[in-house]
Amino acid sequence: MLEQDRPKMIQDSRKIAPPATYVPKSYVQGEEAYRTLYRESVEYPESFWAAVASELTWIKPWETVMEGNFPDFSFFRGGYLNVSENCVDRHALSFRRNKVAIFWEGENGERRIITYLRLHEKVQKFANVLKRFGIQKGDVVSVYMQNLPETFVALLAILRIGAIYNTVFAGFSPEALRERVVDSKAKMVICANRSYRRGRPIPLKENVDRALEGVDTVKTVIVYRRSDEEVPMSPRRDYDWHELMAEAEPICPVEPMEANEPGLLIYTSGTSGKPKGIVHAGGGFLVGTYAYTKYQLDLRDEDVYWNTADIGWLTSHIFVLIGGLALGVTTVLYEGALDYPHPGRLYEMVERYRVNKLFSAPTAYRMLVKNGEELARRYRLSTLELFASVGEPLNPEAWEWVYRVLGGGRAVINNTWGQTETGGTPLAGAPGAVEMKPGSCGVPFYGHSLDVVDGDGNPVPDGTPGFLVIRKPFPSLARDIFGNRQRYVDTYFNVMPGVYFTGDSAIRDEDGHFWVLGRVDDVINVSGHRISTMEMESALIAHPKVVEAAVVGRPDPVKGAVPVAFVILEAGAERGPDLEQELEQWVADEIGSFARPAQVYIVETMPRTRSGKIIRRMLRELIQEGKVQGDTTGLEDFDAVERILENLRGRTGF
Repeated sequence: MLEQDRPKMIQDSRKIAPPATYVPKSYVQGEEAYRTLYRESVEYPESFWAAVASELTWIKPWETVMEGNFPDFSFFRGGYLNVSENCVDRHALSFRRNKVAIFWEGENGERRIITYLRLHEKVQKFANVLKRFGIQKGDVVSVYMQNLPETFVALLAILRIGAIYNTVFAGFSPEALRERVVDSKAKMVICANRSYRRGRPIPLKENVDRALEGVDTVKTVIVYRRSDEEVPMSPRRDYDWHELMAEAEPICPVEPMEANEPGLLIYTSGTSGKPKGIVHAGGGFLVGTYAYTKYQLDLRDEDVYWNTADIGWLTSHIFVLIGGLALGVTTVLYEGALDYPHPGRLYEMVERYRVNKLFSAPTAYRMLVKNGEELARRYRLSTLELFASVGEPLNPEAWEWVYRVLGGGRAVINNTWGQTETGGTPLAGAPGAVEMKPGSCGVPFYGHSLDVVDGDGNPVPDGTPGFLVIRKPFPSLARDIFGNRQRYVDTYFNVMPGVYFTGDSAIRDEDGHFWVLGRVDDVINVSGHRISTMEMESALIAHPKVVEAAVVGRPDPVKGAVPVAFVILEAGAERGPDLEQELEQWVADEIGSFARPAQVYIVETMPRTRSGKIIRRMLRELIQEGKVQGDTTGLEDFDAVERILENLRGRTGF
């Protein structure tokens, strides 16, 4: 490996010990405790996962903890439980019955409080509504709703009766919704009549009507009225949520589910072609998410926890709906944009609910950086003691800002890595145990065996870039792609036989920390130098006028490939060719002349997923083809691509 291939951010990284005030609150305290528990958990995974599972409620004990290997494996075979019972009943029937489960707030300031007892009552009634319409074990129900308590009620009710839920992001178009409903063979759609974002109503029911034209599998649509406007209803197909709940019976026993039976179906976009329906086992997902949420966030009864993820993104299911509620925590749920109607909205809510643990996406943290320190200092944020991040790498500059400004130099920053397919975050910090490194994704989670290998599947030395793989199954790993077993096997297990192929590139450093560099195709080979786009983006964001950056490769007849950068500037920063050239030189000075971008484009926006992740594939297609050709259903804002094209038209290299 060329020395310059080792990212400068790793060479320059510093170690930060967990705050002394935080360590006593952690489930695992001190690095030696982490190392010991991790070693035992990978040497004896059956013992570790059995210990985690024993903290949950089982209807029938399992016969074996683990069986098989990739791609055919099982956990807790013969064991029966119900996810809804573990997330609701066991708290509603305990000392937590009157504890707040959800503080809900809408963009317009509307607020509601739902206790575990009230949640239990609502979930049982809606489960009986589902049964009234013939939904039974194994049926798929599509849920097209925003962050509402009723969305949680619907999903937990579906799990209660043994059906399978498929959440569809409420910002998706009718075409994207239709594709997922048809592929999943959903028998029912549950929606709100509308949602709100930045004060603008989004017509969800109208989208459902358009999506279901000619679809004969869906027999029932249940509509939650979010407002008083008249809602067009199709006779004998559409029903009003409130009317159904008023008539529903109050008691609904749980359906016993074998731990490996399907529980949820989440679609994720591929680089091309139709989205993949990722199938997770209900029991395995519950055990895994319970472990991630407990140990990576150190959640306890006294915490007020806010994960800003939309319910259309699996992070909300992992760390809130299932992982969070299984732990009996109090969570904040918010419908709307985090900076609306004013830039301090997130801080205002942290102050109002005295949030002490905040989980968001790198994009959200970079938004806070862009808004500046002065705004943050107007609010009382001293309750915050842990910040977590997932979705894409959190660059060191944003990491340091959050640590210094929001955490006051006394908080834990937990930058994690996971995928829709992993059903959790196999890489994360150990909050009270392992030293933090800005930009690192932490260390392997208990019971997870990860490695970095070359193209032949051989382990590479520490400090060397390679392919990130997982060597052994774990409970929350996806079990299938809905209706396409061969695609599941080919995508994840046939690329490198014997391991799960993540499709990401990474470096493991000498301390055992993993640095995820991005997707495999986000590493650019320039004249023999392998350059991580993450490092170039981090260098650009370090410039005082840049708040966000995305770097992609463009084919070059001489160098093989050259990097091209897209950047968003600080508010008020002057744009122009001189600044673009300055940024090109800035990267060369920070990393080396070989990393100098061939072009820097200053843009107003980026193409993003519903979770805020930049879709670099689309930027790559724009500079290589002049248009986006692949799947676009994952776009949060369908106008973003056109606005970028407006920025680029007539520019050099485009």
